[in-house]
Amino acid sequence: MVGSREEVISADRLKPAYVDLTGDAHPQDISVLAADFRFVYTAAANRVFAVTRNKKIDKEYIGHKADVAFLLPFGHHLVSVDVEGFLFVWDIISQEQYLQLKFDPQSFLVTAIGHPHTYVNKIILGSQQGTLQLWNIKSNKLVYSFAGWGSPITDIQQSTAIDVVAIGLADGQVILHNLKLDKTVIKFKQDYGPVTSIGFRSDGHPMMVTGSASGHIALWDLENRKLHSYMKEAHFASVTGLACLPSEPLMVTSAADNSLKVWIFDLADGGARLLHLREGHSAPPSCIHFYGSDGQNILSAGQDSTLRSFSTVHDKHNKNLGRASYHKKASKRAGLKHDKHKMPAIVKFAAESSRESDWDNILATHRSLTVATSWSYQRCTMGKHKFCHERFNNDVAEHSVTASAVDISSCGNFGLIAYSSGHVDVYNLQSGLYRGSFGDPRAHSCTVRGITIDGLNQKVVSAGVDGNLKFWRFKSRQLLGEVKMEAFIAQTVLHRDSSMLAVALDDFNICIVDIDTRHVVRLFVGHSAAISDMTFRADGRWLVSAGMDCTIRTWNLPTGRLVDAFALQEAATSISMSPCGNFLASAHVGDVGIYLWSNRTLYTHVSLTPLPANFEPQLSALPTTIVADSDTAEFDGAAMTEDVDDEQVYKSSEQIADELVTLSLLPTSRWLNLLHLDIIKMRNKPKEPPKVPKAAPFFLPTVAGLEPKFDIEKGNEGKPKTDSHIKKPELGGLSELAQLLTKAHQNKSYSEVLAQFKEMGPSKIDAEIRLLSADEGGSDEVMQYFLEFIESTLQTNKDFELAHSYLALFLKVHGEELSSKPELSSLLEKLSSTQFQSWQRVEELLQKSLGMVSYLRSATV
Repeated sequence: MVGSREEVISADRLKPAYVDLTGDAHPQDISVLAADFRFVYTAAANRVFAVTRNKKIDKEYIGHKADVAFLLPFGHHLVSVDVEGFLFVWDIISQEQYLQLKFDPQSFLVTAIGHPHTYVNKIILGSQQGTLQLWNIKSNKLVYSFAGWGSPITDIQQSTAIDVVAIGLADGQVILHNLKLDKTVIKFKQDYGPVTSIGFRSDGHPMMVTGSASGHIALWDLENRKLHSYMKEAHFASVTGLACLPSEPLMVTSAADNSLKVWIFDLADGGARLLHLREGHSAPPSCIHFYGSDGQNILSAGQDSTLRSFSTVHDKHNKNLGRASYHKKASKRAGLKHDKHKMPAIVKFAAESSRESDWDNILATHRSLTVATSWSYQRCTMGKHKFCHERFNNDVAEHSVTASAVDISSCGNFGLIAYSSGHVDVYNLQSGLYRGSFGDPRAHSCTVRGITIDGLNQKVVSAGVDGNLKFWRFKSRQLLGEVKMEAFIAQTVLHRDSSMLAVALDDFNICIVDIDTRHVVRLFVGHSAAISDMTFRADGRWLVSAGMDCTIRTWNLPTGRLVDAFALQEAATSISMSPCGNFLASAHVGDVGIYLWSNRTLYTHVSLTPLPANFEPQLSALPTTIVADSDTAEFDGAAMTEDVDDEQVYKSSEQIADELVTLSLLPTSRWLNLLHLDIIKMRNKPKEPPKVPKAAPFFLPTVAGLEPKFDIEKGNEGKPKTDSHIKKPELGGLSELAQLLTKAHQNKSYSEVLAQFKEMGPSKIDAEIRLLSADEGGSDEVMQYFLEFIESTLQTNKDFELAHSYLALFLKVHGEELSSKPELSSLLEKLSSTQFQSWQRVEELLQKSLGMVSYLRSATV
């Protein structure tokens, strides 16, 4: 589940197979997911949906008043249970309620549901009170009630044995219980909290796997009835899902740490090792930036204190730069779960790729910390430097001063750190040495909200929360001038190539300041809430801003007008424009994902007409993992929204033949070498006739001697010698093909002739076509019927290659005879016209495609 959409992941390397491409997002986030051979069933809040695979939402089941907690596809029915104790049984096709049950949450609160194999029309329910009930949903009767084991039931899973189910309890017990006899078979107990999920291997190894709320996975040997081993810290949060793939030594697990893992049982002791991994931030990202000049990587700092790199090309290029720690070695020894040296989350960071292979090239600030940390993208690890001036070591109050903003020079040598005390310090990133400060003794008398340095290391701009912009000379630390804003400053973003500085104010307006002339050149008014982030397009003509009013707006700097705006369900906390200008990345409140928005101006003509002052942005859905193109997408002139029609209509060969031509899909050996069959026979002709091997008698007589030998001559006595000469069959009437062609001519249908050709081998086809001539027992009428057969096949636009192969062989064998007879020559001219028409349509499409490929190839070189 990915928010309000479901995603299908291939177990092979955990590649995304598809996300529902319809744009039919669920009204709320999906809470429950189930599937059978018909549909994928989802529950969002109190609504249940049936989604066709890779299609739109097909059915909706309305009736629950509370949030749905469990779904169970059951034959032609769907069982759903909500948190208030209502159990509904739906007819999947008609969407009608087949049955409704009400359980009192005080006495039986459903916490698990399952279907025991071979138990017709029966489901088993587990409760918070620890009891189980077996129900017949067809007769609406309680079949049996199990006493339980005095602990809430967390999971029910069918075992590999009939009548035996595995029951997970909140106290860590796993019970293998025989439902038919109401008798416990085996009882286990894991040491790491409640059992969250259960799975059984079905590849011939009697092993049960259980997941815990602490992230550990236990392997149980069912044959010896003991614990096999623990997979400690398989996940760093509660295991939410666990499944062993049928008849394979593979196990798939998921957890609340936003990770999906595939394990393979191939260790010497029968244990499992990690095979594939797909993971992301376990907490929402706080700051994102495109890294490098190719726009293929996005650096993301999450509230889980990790720094990650996500690739826009392929997931295999994703990187994890690690988690921020005061002491990396001690954290590694303790493990991530018990790490006591974890640093607070990264709030802001700056990255420069120019010297990434030489030293640390990422500088980050942390929540409520004075210390700024360095990171290395090349080595994918936290750097060795932690920057903190000695003036802050004597602070009486802990964390009284925090690092509020950072920036790195374009050469990659210097890092600038601004603090809430008003200080701005410069450090050398290679050595970590302090290189000076701006101001005497402070650059500002208030918190510094932004610090930027131009592309030539000439000017530094610092922004104080009081609204003062100060311009400094980088080398001499001399103050060049000040600009007073009309409101407090929230943040700043500099476009180095154009020297344009975007300043977000607390009155929700944005000012564009030219740092060369130190004047405000543009003022953008439109946001109705605090501005969370801003980013420039690579050429500096656009400024994209995101606000807490749940809108993302695009401003055109040359005209100073708003050219695009759209609204979202959740506000964007951070945005970044690709250096290539093709993508806009966004992170949102409460969402662990990073979303990519495509710049449609690169693919089609978009009219950037300025929007009116009272323009109301339209609500847009967040992008999915896979976006389908559509020829019917339209641009509404304002917001970059599109209506994508992803309904893929199946076209049969008959429908395709109306537009193109279709092939027979027969093996090439059946038709490709018909013209060269005589050459192939000559090449494969044996040098001498084959000899019949001497057959050995059942009882082999032997000849006396030192070495016993078989008496073969004795076994052949009395057998007449056979003549190897084979008599040719006598010539009779019309051949089989000639008779079929005559019948087809009378019925005006040649489908049986084509079917007969498809069943013949190359030698048989060659022989039958040669027998059509009058010299070989055929007639001119039969040859005429054959040409009519070829013409009819070409007109259907099907079996294109077969018709041409048979025609080529016919012309090769009977070419001279056809040219000497006027009746057959006229038919050849008519056939030539039909053949030209069928090929001309295909040739036009091929030429158009070749021209498009040539243009694209020349445009990208």
